[in-house]
Amino acid sequence: MAKNLVLVESPAKARTINRYLGRNYVVEATVGHIRNLPKSKLGVDVDEGFKVKFVTIRGKGDIIKKIRSLSTKSDHIFIATDPDREGEAIALDIAEVVNGKKGANVSRVLFNEITKNGVKRGMDNPRSIDESLVDSQRARRVMDRIIGYQISPLLWRAILEESDNSLSAGRVQSVALRLICERDAEIDAFRATEYWLINGFFGEKAEAFRTRLHSIEGKEIKVPPKPEMSEEDWRKFSAKYAAMPDEKSATEVYDRIKAKKRFEVSDVTKKEQRRKPAPPFITSTLQAEASRALRMRPRQTMRVAQRLYEGVELGKAGSVGLITYMRTDSTRLSSEIVNDAREHIESEYGSKFLPKSGVPYGKKGQNVQDAHEAIRPTSLEYTPERVKEFLDERSFNLYRLIWNRFVASQMTPAILEQTTVEISADEFTFRASGQVTLFEGFMKVYFESEEKEDGAEEPDALPTGLEKGKALPLADLEKKQQFTKPSPRYSESSLIKELESKGIGRPSTYSTIVSTILDRNYVEQRERKLQSTELGRRVNEILVKNFPNIVDVSFTAKMEADLDKIAQGDLEYEAALKDFYYPFAETLEKAEQNMEKILCDKCGGEMTIKIGRYGKFLACTNYPECKNVKSLKDFRKGNDEPEFTGEKCPKCGARAVYRNGRFGRFIGCERYPDCDYLQNITLGVKCPKCEKGEITERKSKKGRSFYGCDQYPDCDYLSWSKPVDKKCPHCDYYFVESKYNSKLGTYLKCPNCNEIVEGES
Repeated sequence: MAKNLVLVESPAKARTINRYLGRNYVVEATVGHIRNLPKSKLGVDVDEGFKVKFVTIRGKGDIIKKIRSLSTKSDHIFIATDPDREGEAIALDIAEVVNGKKGANVSRVLFNEITKNGVKRGMDNPRSIDESLVDSQRARRVMDRIIGYQISPLLWRAILEESDNSLSAGRVQSVALRLICERDAEIDAFRATEYWLINGFFGEKAEAFRTRLHSIEGKEIKVPPKPEMSEEDWRKFSAKYAAMPDEKSATEVYDRIKAKKRFEVSDVTKKEQRRKPAPPFITSTLQAEASRALRMRPRQTMRVAQRLYEGVELGKAGSVGLITYMRTDSTRLSSEIVNDAREHIESEYGSKFLPKSGVPYGKKGQNVQDAHEAIRPTSLEYTPERVKEFLDERSFNLYRLIWNRFVASQMTPAILEQTTVEISADEFTFRASGQVTLFEGFMKVYFESEEKEDGAEEPDALPTGLEKGKALPLADLEKKQQFTKPSPRYSESSLIKELESKGIGRPSTYSTIVSTILDRNYVEQRERKLQSTELGRRVNEILVKNFPNIVDVSFTAKMEADLDKIAQGDLEYEAALKDFYYPFAETLEKAEQNMEKILCDKCGGEMTIKIGRYGKFLACTNYPECKNVKSLKDFRKGNDEPEFTGEKCPKCGARAVYRNGRFGRFIGCERYPDCDYLQNITLGVKCPKCEKGEITERKSKKGRSFYGCDQYPDCDYLSWSKPVDKKCPHCDYYFVESKYNSKLGTYLKCPNCNEIVEGES
């Protein structure tokens, strides 16, 4: 029998590690956590130093029994759970399970990469379990449990009609929801300012390049900062800048330019720029870049990265961990891998792409833990091309992204030349800029994608031979109406970036934040943008009103900083939780007093929402004297006043009302269930497939909007694009569809002739 037992979380990780340790070791997987807080109780003794009361997770009994059995036959037990706070907490749970054997020799080992060398380094450097890291994880868990367990019932009470949807509040998710709601409110309140642009096209017709009118009489053209300005503000603005706020002023300038006879190059400026490579990935930048470049959701990115870390079967090579640990906020790299990268770069691309020494990256910012390296390939032996046949498409694309970013991070800067040309005719000056690459440098391997602004125009390439004094013909002139735009809605990528910049959340939490608020139906995703739902806005309003600290960005960032201090041993577990809990308890008490109470119809006492085997229900707080209980469904029937449509039910003559169902809003009879009349709310567009029904908006299980025929299941027409009741001006088709992309923003397109229809939906 083997003398040593190695315990990890994942079976895939166990298989990979088993290859490197030999027959004197048994590697077993716990398949994640083995203990957790109870589902139906708080599980935290606030009066006893916030002591946690864990229970064995249902279904883990056989695994625990097996671990105990193996531990009794092993001389040494190595716990090799993930090298982060969560892994440290799991390690302690395992240690407490196996320490039933007297004198058990238990060590903690860390594998930053699941390779032969990585496993050897970990096994050669065993240590004891870091109680500070465990305390940090426990403190995070307790904060999250207290907030979720004690605020959620207030949400259930405040929004009774949605109580079946598992409403919840969370320490980080609530802040993310607030950011999205505030951005949506900002967009709703935004008042657009009209302005006009004039573009000039210079050169011979076939080769003309676009420029923008930049200044008039030396005054740069600017957009007025407000839709409406006082005469005094306009006077001050006009003294410094020129503007074309309406068609009249633009037409006047346009006609004056048209009358000019000679345009010549008045200035040419060339400026050389050195662009440095981006650092290797950390968790947040990997999720953001995978979202932009690969259209992968954060949770999906982390799931694929986990597989790449734990090990992939590479034919005869067996199971190999292809990347380092994927939950990190450090860009640090080991000297060994930097040297390997330099050899690879010189061999593949030549010495001119190799800096004189390795490019250093490391700890930046007070929140960076620097416990792990950046996310990188474990070995440059396994190029993306070499392992492609063993990976599915998503795994290959993500691995190639990580590989290219890492290799590029050790290459020379790119050298670019920025050229700005000005073309003038008396008081008018047009300007255009262009960029050429003089030396590719790192850009030969990798170039970070950008989240472009809606409707942004790509600059035209500038022709060669532009010299000061050279005359150029005006090939064309156009004036364009524009409107200022509000800040864009958050994408998953930009929300993660915003949370990270504000010190909210940590590498292990980013992927779950967006998923949670989407799953709760607080937010929905439209054209890859996050938009709050009516439910999300109501939840946010309640939280901001009653728990301003919990959803305050700076307060949440301070809690994250306190958790970091606990992990570093600079703050005690109990002290940190006291600082958090007692102000929270006062706020909770005030919120409970202000919240409308549900009174017992038998004794007049207060009813509270509880969770039982079959879900939530109302129970009298005077129990056991009063044992009155009510189902939420029955309570809502007696208290909800549905919105009247103004029409009668065609089936029984009662009022027709709006109702909310699993797949969205619909019209039903107020006498339901005695009368089962229902009607879908349609968009007024005839179904293009069956030509009998009309298109209605529906909701997927994840809250995403889609559009289908109201004759379903007889007609299975389905579209992710919203049909709009408007004729196509190109082919006269009876409807168009609302679509979105990063270049055009929201636009209308005909599904029949595929022509774009002018104007936003």
